[in-house]
Amino acid sequence: MPLLHFHVVEAVWTPDQIQTMLAIAYDTTKEAFGAPDGDRYQIVSQHPSTELILGDTGLGFERTNRRILLSMRTRPRTATQKRRFYQLLNDRLMRALGIDANDLMINLVTNTDEDWSFHAGHAEFLDGEL
Repeated sequence: MPLLHFHVVEAVWTPDQIQTMLAIAYDTTKEAFGAPDGDRYQIVSQHPSTELILGDTGLGFERTNRRILLSMRTRPRTATQKRRFYQLLNDRLMRALGIDANDLMINLVTNTDEDWSFHAGHAEFLDGEL
């Protein structure tokens, strides 16, 4: 049940491109992490370019206004699964949307089943509903 929060520069992406981005990310989480059908939780926040600063961490590259920060909350994953997710998502977004490889930044935040409530204040995993 990954929760994907995309941060992008406002007025850069069309609604269709955003839907493509979200569909690709959903399919990639299913493939790389084995997420089941229906586990789709996605948010897109658009920011002025001056409010979405993604440095190069000293690696010596530049990003364009098509930069994307994906912050994902997810169960613990293996290093192999993470590497596969990063590469698959990058390759698919490059192919479908023409993003530059330097424009995608991903941050995974690990949480566990007990950190989720899906409705009505229930703790579905703790109470055995899921």
